[in-house]
Amino acid sequence: MTGEFNQGLGGSRAAATDQQADMRLNGAGDPPAPLVPGGSGSFGSTPAEKSAAANTIETELEPSTKKAAEHADEATGAAVKEFDGWDTATGLKKVADTWDKQVKNLMGRLTSEKSALRGASGLFVRNDIGLGNEFKSIGSQSKLNGM
Repeated sequence: MTGEFNQGLGGSRAAATDQQADMRLNGAGDPPAPLVPGGSGSFGSTPAEKSAAANTIETELEPSTKKAAEHADEATGAAVKEFDGWDTATGLKKVADTWDKQVKNLMGRLTSEKSALRGASGLFVRNDIGLGNEFKSIGSQSKLNGM
């Protein structure tokens, strides 16, 4: 039985090695896709998608997270009262404190991500406009314009 297991394992290893080599080779020579305005390359998302994601964080994730945290606080608080005088109450209180810290960190992270999404859209647009203006000014000063 051990021989059959090792034989089957050897075949699986060989297949996995072949698959890994194929995966490396399939993408090795492909040039990266160009980034074009409004394109669907692998670069980020559109300003509308960033805005929609930020709005989802604000209207769904933040309120739902806050509501879940409050519900857990109420339930844990009730359990702590029921186990008053027992070590279990102390343990539940410690868990509740840890939970509150984690919720606070999560809410901060959601706020940061929301702000970053909203700021990124404007940043990319401003960069694109700025670069376009630089190229226009360089082009207008070129001696090739009169040819």
